[in-house]
Amino acid sequence: MAIVIERETNETKIKVKLNKGTKRSDIDVPCGFIAHMLDLFSFHAGISLTVEGKGDIQVDYHHLVEDLGIAIGQSFLQLFRSENNSRYGWSIIPMDGSLVMTSIDISGRGKLFWKVSFPTERCGDFDLELIHEFWESFSRESRVTLHVQEITSDNSHHLAEAVFKSIGKTLRQAITLSETTQSTKGMIS
Repeated sequence: MAIVIERETNETKIKVKLNKGTKRSDIDVPCGFIAHMLDLFSFHAGISLTVEGKGDIQVDYHHLVEDLGIAIGQSFLQLFRSENNSRYGWSIIPMDGSLVMTSIDISGRGKLFWKVSFPTERCGDFDLELIHEFWESFSRESRVTLHVQEITSDNSHHLAEAVFKSIGKTLRQAITLSETTQSTKGMIS
């Protein structure tokens, strides 16, 4: 089963198709850095992600990246929210001299807890503060509680890769099917 989310504003036009499985993702956005990060994320999460996106990048990448987080978060909510998932996931991922720890709770209460400080402001023409914006939008729209913490870093690119890979591994663990709802309430909310 695939979920398709389309989001069109005066600033962006996004189409996201999210599917279970490890089919190679196809990311078509006018920002090579975020395309690379989304490819890493989907591979490690074990999901197939097809994204077509464009936006007012003559301003900067902010609207595009934020709206990608919104659309991918909404698709995640629709695909995985109603299932009996393991609910929790965590990982610690190294990327050369960078090390990142993440944990997630598919809780129904979207919130991001972020302790990451990039050594530089940019990778190429990409503002690294937008990574926080992406995950904040994703967490809110997917209604997950996500913790991301940098343990150490050697450079900004490696740190960004470790973040996306770790969140991918964390999600893969959390979306693994469980025989029962993982809450003493009998439901996730």
